Amino acid sequence: MKSFYTIILLILSNTFMTFAWYGHLKFKELKWFENLGLISIVMISWGIALFEYFFQVPANRMGFNENGGPFSLVELKVLQEVITLIVFMVFTLLFFKNETIKLNHIIGFGFLILAVYFIFKK
Repeated sequence: MKSFYTIILLILSNTFMTFAWYGHLKFKELKWFENLGLISIVMISWGIALFEYFFQVPANRMGFNENGGPFSLVELKVLQEVITLIVFMVFTLLFFKNETIKLNHIIGFGFLILAVYFIFKK
């Protein structure tokens, strides 16, 4: 069950982080957002990223095998990176309609899945 909770928390944390890192690129289309300076945008992104930590830290603490979790440190990191890329692709396809998934992206993701396989292979 800790595996499931760890993965859910990582998905939530990466959703907030992706939104913090890339959301401002789309929100510049909003009237109130278009005149904000860089410092204001950075502060808004930091505010969003704060919520990422509310999920990321518990996910890592719960999931780490030295804390009774199912994953090694390397497994946690690889899992987090794959989740980041999946969340990023969903975010990109939903919010940036001009972006497309190309064959080289699919091949790259295939290699990442292979990386996960080899990292988790005992």
